[in-house]
Amino acid sequence: MRLAPTLKRLPMALAAGAALVGIAVAPASAATTPLSFACQATPPVGGAQTFEVASGVDATAPASVAAGSTFRVSLAPTTMTVPGSVSGYKVKNIGSIKLSMPVPANSTLVGQSLSGGSGIGSGTPSVAVSGSTVTMTVPGPINGGATFTLPTVNLDLKAGAAGTSIQARLAGSSYASPGLTFTAKVPILFVTVNVPTACYPSPNPVLSTTAVS
Repeated sequence: MRLAPTLKRLPMALAAGAALVGIAVAPASAATTPLSFACQATPPVGGAQTFEVASGVDATAPASVAAGSTFRVSLAPTTMTVPGSVSGYKVKNIGSIKLSMPVPANSTLVGQSLSGGSGIGSGTPSVAVSGSTVTMTVPGPINGGATFTLPTVNLDLKAGAAGTSIQARLAGSSYASPGLTFTAKVPILFVTVNVPTACYPSPNPVLSTTAVS
């Protein structure tokens, strides 16, 4: 992933097979969906800065399943790069990365897990559920200039009623309701400041669709 260089004063960046329960499903297919995140960084002094992050997600899901069956949707973020500096400001590292997604409509979440990931720092990634939202947390730190890949989020779902479809996408609709957040550490003069950043996919495309029969 490459970050669009539109943040002028402060730099930051970020940005399987299922165990089936006795019911056959159509073969899983994978597709890469490009994403554009609208981001807002809020430094401790000065006004908020906005910028964009180009990204993508590789989604794997069956084309169709039977009503009441259990299946897996896997969402794998594509490789990302943290710039070493932007507009003359050095990026020391980023951390506290959170990527969220809603439990798809017409389905029930029965389990969630992480797999893979590389170059994500010494912290241990985790995944948790709050209400109808699944959130992956990657503590980092990930140094400026480093290339990394966030873990794949695996959602084990139970299909709802026949005649419906189950669509996976990321969470987020505004800076106040983001789907991606992180904190950048930026040295300024003799101190290093924490700059929280909130992003949402704009637009927010469907990543996978599974028909329920």
